[in-house]
Amino acid sequence: MHCRVIHVQIHSFSGGKAARRLHKSFLEEGVDSQVLSLVGDLDDDACMMNSGKKAWIKARIDYKIESCILRNTIKDLGKFSFPVLGTDISKFESVYKADIIYLNWVLGGFMNLQGYRNLAKTGKPVVIVMHDMWTITGGCHHSFSCDKYTSECFKCPMFNGRNLFDLAARGYRKKLKLYTEFENLYFVSPSKWLHDCAKKSSLTRHKPVFHIPNIVDESVFKPLNKEAARQFLNINSEEYVIAFGALSLSNPYKGWKELEKALDILSKGKYHRNLSVLIFGGGYNQKLANSIRLKTIFLGYLKDEYSMALAYNTADVFVVPSKADNLPTTILECLSCGTPVTGFDVGGIPEMIDHMNNGYLASGNDPEDLAKGIEFCLANKLRGRLLPDFHKDVILKKHMDLLNNISK
Repeated sequence: MHCRVIHVQIHSFSGGKAARRLHKSFLEEGVDSQVLSLVGDLDDDACMMNSGKKAWIKARIDYKIESCILRNTIKDLGKFSFPVLGTDISKFESVYKADIIYLNWVLGGFMNLQGYRNLAKTGKPVVIVMHDMWTITGGCHHSFSCDKYTSECFKCPMFNGRNLFDLAARGYRKKLKLYTEFENLYFVSPSKWLHDCAKKSSLTRHKPVFHIPNIVDESVFKPLNKEAARQFLNINSEEYVIAFGALSLSNPYKGWKELEKALDILSKGKYHRNLSVLIFGGGYNQKLANSIRLKTIFLGYLKDEYSMALAYNTADVFVVPSKADNLPTTILECLSCGTPVTGFDVGGIPEMIDHMNNGYLASGNDPEDLAKGIEFCLANKLRGRLLPDFHKDVILKKHMDLLNNISK
């Protein structure tokens, strides 16, 4: 395809892996694709670039400013972002030469809404990939039971009345002005759930919103010999292994407390003598370790995808106790490895799990049902599998159709 695409993201690893995979898939399809990141391992890929030290310093300052102005938010309701500083990448040579711009996760100080505006001013199609609800709200990343985003965000419950400047209203008005002013903005949602939320939002209900899931590299995330995988990680082949992983284990969205309660139930059940809990990710500490009565194996933060695939293959069941989520890539990776998944029926999770076939859907935030789901997967020796809509060739065709439509 004769067009040049640039994918913009804050990291080239961790949260940026969806953009990396899409970039590499574009290259395989003959699309001239590049990646621009704030920071990250460039993986010896000549098509991947960092934005420079000045942008990184700005991001660090913005992080401190945001931490200060958002100090009164209710942490249990998750994350709120109100980017103040940001880097104008519209004049970067790689952006200037691009025909189409894909904006991925660019918060965390990399870009603010003026940066979005500067890109829109170039007249080039700008594809905004929504990884959570921030794009369609006044600033929260998940609204939970609040539906103000469907009309107008103001007096956000995350601030509990302690928000002198009503940042949610400010963020909402800035986005409304931006989205209304420019016709070259396109929105992509990985999940049907978030797509439907976007069509309800007063910010995006009249904008072009496409449902295109994230890509999983099925050549990496594939079934391996379980016994060999366990031997490599020094895990007893006779044990039942429950796995859990997250970029930040302490993230309130990820449901550690619900998992803790479910594991406590399992520690008193029929499998308790042969159960091990395999954990990987960031933020694990002694307090978390002490909260689990079962044998625990901690692998640390797994940056390498092959290590993640190995970890998935050691597990008998993978648990996703998220209280709010879009389309967790960990579920797709796990299912692609042949490992069943138990998770709550929230966000886009039900789109990936065929209940009691490739996993188990537990009632929202119910630890007892979560424990029941884990036991069900173990007792029935369930196997994970990707559902048809999540295979790479299906997803890539949707992106190619999108590129053809917006590049005309």
